[in-house]
Amino acid sequence: MKIDSGLAGELKDAPESARKLEEMGFDGVMSIETAHDPFFPLLRAAETTSRVELMTSIAVAFSRTPMLLANIGHDLNAFSGGRFVMGLGSQIQPHITKRFSMPWSKPAARMREFITAMHAIWDAWYEGKRLDFRGEFYTHSLMTPMFTPTDTQFGRPKVFLAAVGPLMTEVAAEVADGVIIHAFTTEKYLREVTMPAIEKGLAKSGRSRADFEISYPGFVVTGRNEKEFAATKAAVCKQIAFYGSTPAYAPVLGSHGWGELQPELNRMSKEGKWDEMATLITDEVLDAFAVVGETDEAVAKFKQRFGDLVDRTTSSFAARDDDHRRSILEQLRA
Repeated sequence: MKIDSGLAGELKDAPESARKLEEMGFDGVMSIETAHDPFFPLLRAAETTSRVELMTSIAVAFSRTPMLLANIGHDLNAFSGGRFVMGLGSQIQPHITKRFSMPWSKPAARMREFITAMHAIWDAWYEGKRLDFRGEFYTHSLMTPMFTPTDTQFGRPKVFLAAVGPLMTEVAAEVADGVIIHAFTTEKYLREVTMPAIEKGLAKSGRSRADFEISYPGFVVTGRNEKEFAATKAAVCKQIAFYGSTPAYAPVLGSHGWGELQPELNRMSKEGKWDEMATLITDEVLDAFAVVGETDEAVAKFKQRFGDLVDRTTSSFAARDDDHRRSILEQLRA
């Protein structure tokens, strides 16, 4: 199992943060798209590292175009010596239409076409194929030598796709190199819904499970003392409640028979009752979404639940010091 970690701090901190994570033995470093651009930190991280993979987890696809991301993906992959992994996500409709002022429709079909269009652009750059992509959502039919990169020795980057529902998960397995499973996923949902969708998508692409990576962050509730444990538990419950309020994630709760919880969380979110929402996350719900226990116990639980399914994780286990952190990495990989 590969172990990834998020880059800490602001853009100015990315080089040193990445260097330390590589030194500790992590396999990849990740940036997220929340209040800042997700690509700039990885560019800076590439300057101070030589081994770790550099991944967005995630960059919002539908706020951009296939050509724009093909360019960014090429530049980061070429600059890093072939270490960039483009982790994409669809986001949800309100953000795409109200925050980014971009179109929204048929997210799974649009994402399949988006990634396929990027591949067509990369094929034009790396294999000299004529660019003539014409789809329902995107058309790319113009490419001249002036706009074709020449530093093509590392080829195209890997593309991972974030997914929750079976349709998007199937798309990931059909056209991407890996899937980023949402943290709001239980072992039951992963085995009963996600994995069958992955197998279906791989069958469409003529690939096997060995050709595809599954990344799962996973919630962890642990701590180096009772105070830290309690704080982590409160934060995770709040995060689960936040995700649970989203209608698109209702099937995960429904798979456990907790369907009535989602509309109640959604109602409270509209009323701004963010702290109160966390009180609806019972210990039973928490245990389904998170591994809970002292650090080494939590590591063992994580491996027991997901070791046969997951290829990489960013789960955070409270380490006492750097030596303990390295021990955790070894336990997860064993």
